[in-house]
Amino acid sequence: MTKAGETQNASAATVELNFWRKNLSTFPGIFRHTELEVLNVSENQLTLIPDDIGNLTNLRNLDLGHNQLTDLPESMGRLVHLSDYLYLHDNRLTCLAESLFAGMHRLRYLNVSDNQLAELPASIGNLVSLEELHADNNPLRRLPESFARLTALRELRLRSAGLSEFPPEIRSLQRLNILDLRGNGLAMVPSWIHELTELVKLDLRWNKIVRFDAMEALKARSCRVLL
Repeated sequence: MTKAGETQNASAATVELNFWRKNLSTFPGIFRHTELEVLNVSENQLTLIPDDIGNLTNLRNLDLGHNQLTDLPESMGRLVHLSDYLYLHDNRLTCLAESLFAGMHRLRYLNVSDNQLAELPASIGNLVSLEELHADNNPLRRLPESFARLTALRELRLRSAGLSEFPPEIRSLQRLNILDLRGNGLAMVPSWIHELTELVKLDLRWNKIVRFDAMEALKARSCRVLL
């Protein structure tokens, strides 16, 4: 099939629909195309995602960023083949259904930044393949205990996330390369931070750090520390 807004990557036989910046206020009627693997509807004026999105079970990449979404249908939990990325940033989301991440074991990149999320669902711990997570500019205050299961994470960005204490769940993320905690209310960095032996950048700017016993140990192994 070849329609307006659709491209196909011949070499990889990837079926893709691209509605980026199409000034859409309603979701395009594409749900009969269940072979879709890549869907981009970012930078529109969408306020609602239909339940039928759960029928696109072959999706690997989904971009819903830069819209006006306040909620997501529970049917999105059926998109268990999402693997490369899921963009939800720059919307008006206040919560995420517990079922959303339950089966997304293959997802490697997730961006939920610039929403109004007061918490992340416990099911985020099911994202066992996740390598990069952006959750900046949400009033999270803390992370769920299940977050400690995200042991494949290499990059974690929690800038301006309302954190007043260093999340203990981060201690389990032994593969972390980049940790961005700018603009929170942190006063102390725990001594266990030096246990994250693959950390190459730790950004703590715009906090009020008064105690950081492990700073010299991190710098000694060439970890870039920004205060």
